[in-house]
Amino acid sequence: MPKIKHIALSLLSLGSFAFGAIDKEKFQIGKKLYEQTCISCHGVDGKANTGLKLIVKPRDLSLTPLSEEQTYLITKDGARYWGAKADIMPSFKYVFNEEQLRSIAYYISKNFNPDLDQRIETLCSKYEQEPKDQDEKLLKWGKKIFNRNCKYCHGKEGIGDGEATKNPVDSIYPYNLTKTLLTKKQIFLYVKYGGQYFGTDKNDMPSWKNKYNDFKLHGVAKYIDEVIRNKDFKNSKE
Repeated sequence: MPKIKHIALSLLSLGSFAFGAIDKEKFQIGKKLYEQTCISCHGVDGKANTGLKLIVKPRDLSLTPLSEEQTYLITKDGARYWGAKADIMPSFKYVFNEEQLRSIAYYISKNFNPDLDQRIETLCSKYEQEPKDQDEKLLKWGKKIFNRNCKYCHGKEGIGDGEATKNPVDSIYPYNLTKTLLTKKQIFLYVKYGGQYFGTDKNDMPSWKNKYNDFKLHGVAKYIDEVIRNKDFKNSKE
């Protein structure tokens, strides 16, 4: 009986690990710091329905495509470091230590966005995979579509200085794409579904899924990831 009990406990432990057991101490540290600092902008539920009148409304953390690691980097360095034009999301690297920053990101990911991987995989199952051995054709389409549509907001070099930013009536804040920390897959999904699908308040970044097929959208993501991003990659890390 003792042996059977030992095996049962071992299986239970493996089950907990497989299903992603919560690090309670880390979760509680992150929760406390979130409530002390982040809650005023992102709200109790992470949906940013706080009533604050800001230039750019904070992202709905329950819809963000960012992983725990990416959330940590944004919290540490601030959104501007990673391409945002507004300073609404500041850097906290001089406020919290490494353990605290990691705990905040852990809490946000586990509490507000626990099914992120499943959501991404569900979305990925609905689109065509990036074609292999067609790099030249993909980049050609990506450049063409970027110059036709994306350049108006993000600028020719992708640094967020397009003609749309000079409109004094409706201020917009396109990202500097040379600094984005989004993966190529995330860029593809962002271009396909638009910013609001992933938690932004305004619809400045629209969905392009009804205008372009997956092949062409893969081309846009590839062009941004391999050409635009690399233009200033060194400076983005300084």
